[in-house]
Amino acid sequence: MAFGFLMLASILRFMAKGWVYDMYIKPKLFFPYYGFEWVKPLGETGMYVLFIALAVAALFIALGFLYRFSAILFFIGFTYVELIDKTNYLNHYYFISIMSFLIIFLPAQRYFSIDSSINKKITATYAPNYFILIIKFQIFLVYFFAGIAKINSDWLLHAQPLKIWLPAHSEMPLIGNLLTKEWVAYLFSWFGCVYDLFIPFLLFMPRFIKPTYFFVIVFHLCTSLFFNIGMFPYIMISLTTIFFTEGFHLNIINAIRSVIRGTANEDAIIYSPHTKNVKLISILFIVHFIIQLLVPLRYTIYPGNLYWTEQGYRFSWRVMLMEKAGTAFFYVHDRTSGGEIEVDNKKYLTYMQEKMMATQPDMMIDYAKFLKAEFIKQGLKDPIIRAQSYVTLNGRGSREFIDPQVDLSIQSNSFLKNKNWVKKY
Repeated sequence: MAFGFLMLASILRFMAKGWVYDMYIKPKLFFPYYGFEWVKPLGETGMYVLFIALAVAALFIALGFLYRFSAILFFIGFTYVELIDKTNYLNHYYFISIMSFLIIFLPAQRYFSIDSSINKKITATYAPNYFILIIKFQIFLVYFFAGIAKINSDWLLHAQPLKIWLPAHSEMPLIGNLLTKEWVAYLFSWFGCVYDLFIPFLLFMPRFIKPTYFFVIVFHLCTSLFFNIGMFPYIMISLTTIFFTEGFHLNIINAIRSVIRGTANEDAIIYSPHTKNVKLISILFIVHFIIQLLVPLRYTIYPGNLYWTEQGYRFSWRVMLMEKAGTAFFYVHDRTSGGEIEVDNKKYLTYMQEKMMATQPDMMIDYAKFLKAEFIKQGLKDPIIRAQSYVTLNGRGSREFIDPQVDLSIQSNSFLKNKNWVKKY
């Protein structure tokens, strides 16, 4: 229920801020994920219809109406939107896609739902605990890998990037002056690391759940206060309640019942999935969690500094661990005449696309291939596309990011191939 209502609020907020137009209609080109180049936006009308459908699906998930269909629709629709352009990648969007996938398989519509009111035959008051453990383990992985990611010298020994970010809030009443102190940045850095590493274990201990959840609330409210990360803190605060006992949730449901004047089903009915279905679900989730364990570790197959090259960075729960900015100048070289012109990136890219592309090698390749096709249309034969990019990471001086002599238009993105034209850090 919490997930459904929060997704409804998120979708409506997204539309109200005009982000549907800015991110999926206005751009002249999009940066697809490797292997999903076939994913394209639906056009202006199509995108707005899709977001309206997502809002309706989210509401239906919360109410338990056409639950399974709504969950499938929301998962497919939301994931499709996120696959259109990796410019918009955020860890919590990835988390929402995963959660919307997992809830498809939960028997949530069998209790306190419109579906169970309409069809009494599906009603159940008890279900196997593994349905709940699936959600718990996914949340555990998010916290744990976020903690592991914080064990690095920039975060712990140099308090970066918090040493840059916190002073920007010096105008805040009462605590503003404190945020300019270096020791506060170190305190926040170390607390964040310890929190992420230990919280997922403490959540599994019933006697510690109340004080642990207090820290969950404090931590996420602080991140919401200091950083512009949208609905993610509230999503984590709400979903982490899954670690409370069933009594906690029944009290909430009974409170809602008292408002809507509903009646409880006093019969103890146990939902037991068919043995064949249990085997299929077991295989599915074993594969899912193996992937969830391996994907955050894939950066180990690439050489160099992860935060510099960003090879293996996405989908690894590295939440707000770097302050990275850059500038990229692209040049189109005509093999026939030997002439070369500088590209006006603003002609083709939105502000956010240009910002993200300047520091991410795979997006540079995508952009170079687009430019090559664009200038071939204008009459050039097999032009060379090269770039000069200068990047700063966690407050250090700007450095040359890639080899400026490499023809980016003939490079390729791959899960395994190292981009050796990215300069060493």
